Amino acid sequence: MQGRGYAGRVDHIWGFWWLIFPLSGIIGGWIKGAQKWDEKRRRDKIELARIKYGQAAAAPGPPAGDVATPAAPAAPTSTEIDRLLAEHTDTERRWLDYELDVGKLIDFPVMTDMREPVTVDFHRAKLEADRLRPEDPKELRDADLRARYADAVREYTLAFEIAEREAKRRRAADFSPEERQHLERAKKLLSLAEDSGATQAERQSAYKRATHELQGLIVLPEATTDAIEQRIAGALGPATPPHQDH
Repeated sequence: MQGRGYAGRVDHIWGFWWLIFPLSGIIGGWIKGAQKWDEKRRRDKIELARIKYGQAAAAPGPPAGDVATPAAPAAPTSTEIDRLLAEHTDTERRWLDYELDVGKLIDFPVMTDMREPVTVDFHRAKLEADRLRPEDPKELRDADLRARYADAVREYTLAFEIAEREAKRRRAADFSPEERQHLERAKKLLSLAEDSGATQAERQSAYKRATHELQGLIVLPEATTDAIEQRIAGALGPATPPHQDH
């Protein structure tokens, strides 16, 4: 009886033999779909790595034991190194146009206002680029140093452009009308201080008054004040007292 029952169940199952073919197609579709999804996920990871690290991801190849050793990256040419150094120098020159011109700093105070995030970012990036710049350009033939220096220069240039754009957008708009009057007076006084046609006493007085006008409004970088004082060095010493007849 049990044998007949088992045989009956088998016969009953084989009665649905025609379902094997469509089911095999469905199962095969699932397997192929899973394989395609896994391949897409792998390719997405490769693309993310390429974007993140700036390198082309390796294409799928033979097993690891059969993969040839990748060729070393080509050594940079002198032109490529010169171009990188020139970008750094050009950004530095653009900053010096502000740092050595107190009139521009008064017009665009954001450039030296360390309370501004864009200004902090710019000066931090400048320090890093300056730190990584080698004294001997030949040192940039080292791939690791060159990559870090190139990233720092790009960050420096970008941070400067962001800060400059913000400074030009806002100019002195953050100051009150009265404060802007102080800034304008300071510009005129500094112009007089650098006027070689003025007397020593006039130039000295103008410089002192200008720094007084700027107090609490703009903190000039040390390089800026040094440059001004060098240009008018003869006028910043003790003023010659007027001659008195006895």
